[in-house]
Amino acid sequence: MKHSVFLTLSFAALSLAGCKQEATPTADPAASAMPSDDLGMAPASPAASAGQTFADTAAASDMFEIESSKLAASKAQSDKVKRFAEQMIKAHTASTEKLKTAADAASPAITPAAQMTSMQQQALSDLNAKSGAAFDTAYAKVQVDAHQMALDALKAYSSTGDVPSLKTFATELVPTVTGHLNMAKGL
Repeated sequence: MKHSVFLTLSFAALSLAGCKQEATPTADPAASAMPSDDLGMAPASPAASAGQTFADTAAASDMFEIESSKLAASKAQSDKVKRFAEQMIKAHTASTEKLKTAADAASPAITPAAQMTSMQQQALSDLNAKSGAAFDTAYAKVQVDAHQMALDALKAYSSTGDVPSLKTFATELVPTVTGHLNMAKGL
């Protein structure tokens, strides 16, 4: 439970970091302060643009979904959970490719960081330690939390984003992630 709260806080903070920010560094340290690793987020450069921050958040979210769903595909007890996991692997692999295309279209091009946050890594480790019905329950909870945070980040960036290709990516992904969230709530 403790790790679910940290995962939720991590995604929430990343979602907020994806909101519109100055694209150029500023001399004011308070204005340019980025989240630290205290909440499980990968340290970001103070000069990271909102577009870069959003791309990193989306990439980490996809990676977490894929890796946690690979675990579920092999460890879940419920066929329903296994089917959901297979859908998530497929959908988030496709999302990763769309993100790369949108990031490449940015000017200058953005390279999404290919790493999960420390809290996502911890949640994955916690899931790996579970089995049977306990795994299914924990996986379902993590999926609801992760998809809600991803949806919040997508909605925020789609309304305030500073990179047109990433803003389009976020806007187009909102209905898909909404569907995933609703499916996760039904697990």
